[in-house]
Amino acid sequence: MSLQTLKRRLSQPTSSGTFGFSGSYADPIRNIDWILIGVVVLQSIIGLFNVFSTTHLRLLDQEFDPYFYTQRQAGFIVAGAAVAAIVMALGHEWFRTQVGVLYGGVMLLLVFVLVFGAVRGGARLSFDIPVVNFSLQPAEFVKPIILILIASYFSEASDSNIDWHHFVMSLYIVGAPVGLILLQPDLGTATVLVAGVVGILLVAGARRRYLLMITGLAIVTMGTVIINGFIGKYQLRRFVSWLHQDSRDKALEKVVLQVRFAKRAVSTGGFFGKGYLQGPLTNGKYIPVQFTDFPFSAVAEQFGMLGGGVVIGLFAVMLWRVWRIAQMSRDRFGLYLTCGIFTLMTFQIFQNIGMTLGLTPVSGLPLPFISYGGSHMMSTGIMVGLVQSVHMRRLE
Repeated sequence: MSLQTLKRRLSQPTSSGTFGFSGSYADPIRNIDWILIGVVVLQSIIGLFNVFSTTHLRLLDQEFDPYFYTQRQAGFIVAGAAVAAIVMALGHEWFRTQVGVLYGGVMLLLVFVLVFGAVRGGARLSFDIPVVNFSLQPAEFVKPIILILIASYFSEASDSNIDWHHFVMSLYIVGAPVGLILLQPDLGTATVLVAGVVGILLVAGARRRYLLMITGLAIVTMGTVIINGFIGKYQLRRFVSWLHQDSRDKALEKVVLQVRFAKRAVSTGGFFGKGYLQGPLTNGKYIPVQFTDFPFSAVAEQFGMLGGGVVIGLFAVMLWRVWRIAQMSRDRFGLYLTCGIFTLMTFQIFQNIGMTLGLTPVSGLPLPFISYGGSHMMSTGIMVGLVQSVHMRRLE
């Protein structure tokens, strides 16, 4: 379906939902997209088992509880579900009214993390909260807030196409948090954030020259960041190692081997895989941070092409439902917001699986619902809740 057709759908009443029901928000349970909920639940369960398979032997070697990370991930899933439920109850329109305060809040957190954040791997990405033994990563929460703000800003324009003024203002709105995220440095999150905004620009009718301009600005910005040393050496090594995947350079050895073993895990899994907890490379702990950055390699090694195909298929169903909900949106704000989430998630899924296969540079972006992590699970929960809210309120 073309973007023009999608826009025309906004002026037509929607009479059917996920299972062909019609009605109003008076029956909210019926208006929930249960297909999307089911996919998210299945992916989260797969992720939970995957976290155990990639961490239990490492923990046993250190004489820790082998279920430590698995139990924490279960808690993160519950937290993500609770956040999604709260967002669904409040509604995406409520967040639209509060987005200015939320934007200011995350901007302050991005500034504070540069000063007070914990340093890991040469980057300040998160705050350690000892009371609950949790690391809060502010950049993850920028994703839904920026999408809400940009979607709201463009939907308030009198014209259905973006003019020069709105385009320039959107650059300021997005550029400020992206700049702070690059200073951490967190190139992956900055990139996926821009991808989500570009998705909104496409649907909102941005002129081609505007899209070319934002592409040029991104290239210039990245060049400036690299030349002036604003990104860590480890990030530069990630990019160079992607270009030279057969390199024997000692400086690139860690990243090259990481990707090489990840690709080997995928290729040796065959069609049916080695079996759960039977993956030689996963059990041998050859892939560092596998449970956060390379979870797909563990899925493919243990469950083969079949298991990997199931995970990718579930993501395809999820994205199809998000796109379908965008079509059913009752206004431009819901349309732009949902399309932004669709683009962001599509890019993030492709980037994570792509770096596992050596198709894209290593970025550290998590695989939604599969990777271990609390901040990204709650951030994704917010986005799922926003999409569900658009679906639930489509008949109002």
